[in-house]
Amino acid sequence: MNRRRMRSLKVGIVCPYGWDTPGGVQIHIKELSQWLIAKGHEVSVLAPVTDESGDIEPWVVSAGRPISIPYNGAIAKVIFGPLASSRVKQWISNGNFDLLHLHEPAIPSLSLLAGWAGDGPMVATFHAAANPQKVANAIGTMLDPLIERITAKIAVSEIARETLKERFNTEAVVIPNGIDTSKFDGIGVRSEWALPNTLGFIGRFDEPRKGLAVLLAAIPKIVLQIPNLRILVAGPGNPEDFNQLVPAELRDRITFLGRISEIEKAQFFKSISLYIAPNTGSESFGIILAEAMAAKTPIVASNLPAFVRLLDNGNSGAIFTSENSDDLAQTVLNLLENSQMRADIATAGFEKAKSFDWDSVGVQILSIYEMALAGNSKVTLASENRFWNRLRSNG
Repeated sequence: MNRRRMRSLKVGIVCPYGWDTPGGVQIHIKELSQWLIAKGHEVSVLAPVTDESGDIEPWVVSAGRPISIPYNGAIAKVIFGPLASSRVKQWISNGNFDLLHLHEPAIPSLSLLAGWAGDGPMVATFHAAANPQKVANAIGTMLDPLIERITAKIAVSEIARETLKERFNTEAVVIPNGIDTSKFDGIGVRSEWALPNTLGFIGRFDEPRKGLAVLLAAIPKIVLQIPNLRILVAGPGNPEDFNQLVPAELRDRITFLGRISEIEKAQFFKSISLYIAPNTGSESFGIILAEAMAAKTPIVASNLPAFVRLLDNGNSGAIFTSENSDDLAQTVLNLLENSQMRADIATAGFEKAKSFDWDSVGVQILSIYEMALAGNSKVTLASENRFWNRLRSNG
């Protein structure tokens, strides 16, 4: 790439959600920070931290313990109030940052507070595809003036961009979530997981929008034709609570793995026959799907607009009708009985995943930083064409 090298930046990144709680936003911020540091930039991340005595990265600063609130169909661990505001101001004052990068400033947490406290260039990334009324109810009219203060806005998908435009009548540059595709290189299967006809699911089993109930309802229909079907479920939660959720007649087919490490996640994707994403709503991108694609794992996903776009209308992964367990069962059967079809969508997904690698996504984010630092009052739809043209012209 023939780009001139940007000077080393001092970037303050704000994470609104509990740092030690699994989530797509946290993964995105962690990997973006690691990528920026590897490129010679200085990064400090301010985040709520549940266990402040735990093992967190040296570049993460705790803003205090979060509390749990219902948000966007899930339970979000956030922090707000006078003490959090004081810690935000202190972090900004001590940081002497070139710019701030706020994630999800549309919820009552640290990014909102940092947006009010900051006085220099600010970039904001919007991840959620939330009901605009829910956003409005969460923070009332506090966010409208803040939106005008933000120098540059990023949406992780067209769905997130449409949500932002509908609620705040403002535009954003679409830059997808990044993934570290290299972490799947050289990873093999895990023997106890790599059995024939194994389906995989990752997510909080107690969040209805993740759709595990839809998958459970499909299992009896699949078993009629695939008697040796197995299901691996990974994610946080209590095994006893999980067993209470699963019908007794299905328990011997399902293995609950609990929370798994990044290496185990790579092994998980390499070991299963199909990755199932039966989510029922409130998804703006699908970072787990992007990772499965990078691992060359064939995917079956519900037809949420974000998933359909991510999977190229079914070319990079099979699509079924959301919340329809019969359609899910038939889609799974079609693929389990056709190895060539599985291989084709896995290969297409693998090629698509390359566009989400941090060496692509990170460069795009740095270009937004550069535009914000140049004093642009706004990076909107009108400037997006210039943004993409500039990237193309530079290689």
